[in-house]
Amino acid sequence: MTVSLPLVFVLGVIAWAAIKFLGIRLWVAVVIALFGFWLSQTFLAPAIESGTRSGVDVIDGTNR
Repeated sequence: MTVSLPLVFVLGVIAWAAIKFLGIRLWVAVVIALFGFWLSQTFLAPAIESGTRSGVDVIDGTNR
């Protein structure tokens, strides 16, 4: 059985767990999220996307 979850949902659950169980402050999580949005508008965005896709493929066990 295959379960498909969006990466944003998985990262949201990780952020919630970090706030709830690790004591990370909400404003720190917001700053990190904003940094991600700002970083996506730079020249590094294609490299980050490619690295993320490769990491997911490795975890998934698929090779494209």
